[in-house]
Amino acid sequence: MEKLDASYWEGRWQAGETSWNIGYASPAIVNFAVNTIPKDAKILLPGAGNAYEAEALMKQGYQHLSVLDFSATAKSNFLTRFPDFPEEQFFQEDFFGHKGSYDYILEQTFFCALPPKRRAAYVQKMHELLNPKGILSGLLFQFPLTDDGPPFGGSASEYEALFSQQFHITSLHTSQESIPPRQGKELWFTFQKR
Repeated sequence: MEKLDASYWEGRWQAGETSWNIGYASPAIVNFAVNTIPKDAKILLPGAGNAYEAEALMKQGYQHLSVLDFSATAKSNFLTRFPDFPEEQFFQEDFFGHKGSYDYILEQTFFCALPPKRRAAYVQKMHELLNPKGILSGLLFQFPLTDDGPPFGGSASEYEALFSQQFHITSLHTSQESIPPRQGKELWFTFQKR
């Protein structure tokens, strides 16, 4: 397996190898936010890529949005497409070095892009970044875990075992709002920081 570092992901962006990019905001993420998250909440979208969700949510009145991605190309593409977004709220850096505190963190195709050996560190970092009773929510892939990623898969039982020590599992079920190519292959989850 290649080293999945900043140069790897920047190379994928520069080569146009962005198969995870659906080209619009994820309906599941946007609908959850609009129906659940207060407009004044502090929200992080890690590994956000083109960050269509950040654009959609800002247009809905969310102002305290932070976007994070390794790739300079992802950041440039996003700010070119959506120049109204405050540049200082797009962090081009390693998630594991990020400093901040958030009420909500929205996950989509970031967890699955990390080498499986980093999953425990992901859980710990999410717990660290969330305010007391903060919410980590979004979509996780539901297919057998493999070394042939990214994306790397997983199952509801694996995710429960991984997260339950540091989070209350308030929702974990097959998503009804997945995009057509991912129907039946994604779990919607909502985990609250313990």
